[in-house]
Amino acid sequence: MKLQPGSERIFADERTDPLDGRVQWAPAKSLWLGSMTAVAIIFGPLLFSWSAFALFIVTSAITLCFGHSVGMHRRLIHASFDCPLWLERLCVYLGTLVGMAGPYGMVRLHDFRDWAQRQAACHAYSCHAAGFWRDAWWQMHCTLVLKHPPVFRLEPRLADDRFYAFVERTWMWQQLPWALLFFAIGSWSWLVWGICVRVAVCVTGHWLIGHYSHRRGGQTWVIEGVAAQGYNVGIAGLISMGESWHNNHHAYPGSAKLGLLPGQIDLGWWLIKAFEAAGLARNIKTPDNLAPRPGARRVDGPDDAGTAQANVADRSRSVSGFHFTTVTPR
Repeated sequence: MKLQPGSERIFADERTDPLDGRVQWAPAKSLWLGSMTAVAIIFGPLLFSWSAFALFIVTSAITLCFGHSVGMHRRLIHASFDCPLWLERLCVYLGTLVGMAGPYGMVRLHDFRDWAQRQAACHAYSCHAAGFWRDAWWQMHCTLVLKHPPVFRLEPRLADDRFYAFVERTWMWQQLPWALLFFAIGSWSWLVWGICVRVAVCVTGHWLIGHYSHRRGGQTWVIEGVAAQGYNVGIAGLISMGESWHNNHHAYPGSAKLGLLPGQIDLGWWLIKAFEAAGLARNIKTPDNLAPRPGARRVDGPDDAGTAQANVADRSRSVSGFHFTTVTPR
């Protein structure tokens, strides 16, 4: 096997075609999110209280920022900073509580999608190219099955970690201790808003960010020769913990800082800086000490994203440096 452009965990040979596959229903994934969403829609309004709503806000912020954005994405997947193992495990555990997958599942999902998007063409599932409702159904209730999928190999540090292996096997059940605690404190109102509403909103919100950040938005960079471009979704910068600055992320995928321009709020980055101030984070990667992704080109004028990508071969300006020009497509 040979490694194709993408992740160091993905291995593909000449038979692997990111277009040659079918989307099929994923029962466990679908029933999990479907049941959480149904309970949230039916019982959320009936059991609303301000204390339960506050619990929903606080637990969503903690699991999304500490867990998904910093723990799962920036640390576990991209290794964009170093920290003590206990802190990494805590953040990754909190990321599991978001309700999308366990640590291995999140790494696998991210790396397969990243590998596909870095090819010259990929299936519409992998780059959110289907229409809104079809993409919603595909991403939250289905999976893509390639005829000859690439091989996914976790590095030994993760594969041999007993804590991560346990959390991976039990990731859905990790909600149970918290459900019992919330019920004991605030009865059914806290249970529904602290578990079901939170999981339904956070997972659906994650899909919405992924959908729009691969379709249209602010763009500072285009990447040559790839199946998918990233876009910045400014309106979601705060609630996504910085994850919606996706055009920046496509240009510097290894950067711990996603909000690269003035005014781009990035709560995940602020948390990493807080870790650094407390002596808990080091070797932090940013565009100051990283090369841009191969094929990255600056967008220098108010071009439409499609026009910019078509003309990218004519651009000769260097992509080095840290001062960018934001371009919002017409």
